[in-house]
Amino acid sequence: IIITPEYNHSIPGVLKNALDWLSRVSPQPIAGKPVLIQSASPGKLGGVRAQIHLRQILGYFDARIMNKPEAIIGDVSEKISGNRLTDENTRAFLARQLTAFTEFAAK
Repeated sequence: IIITPEYNHSIPGVLKNALDWLSRVSPQPIAGKPVLIQSASPGKLGGVRAQIHLRQILGYFDARIMNKPEAIIGDVSEKISGNRLTDENTRAFLARQLTAFTEFAAK
């Protein structure tokens, strides 16, 4: 599971650097492995551009990315209180997504 914010319309440099280093490992350790992507942003788009770039990058690794349901959480600052996700609709959605990922990973 990769959870990322969006920085400058993409993924954070630290995540990109980690993936760049991982790309040098042979055989690819995440080739064929199930991957779930989640993003959140204080903006309305919820990190969708970061997810697009991350999906492109993970394609190089031949990772098996779960495409639906997507967790793209906008206005995240309104859904968190005291470093805890308090928005019940978002919590319920994420629980459903994790259940779907468990089934996806078992295939």
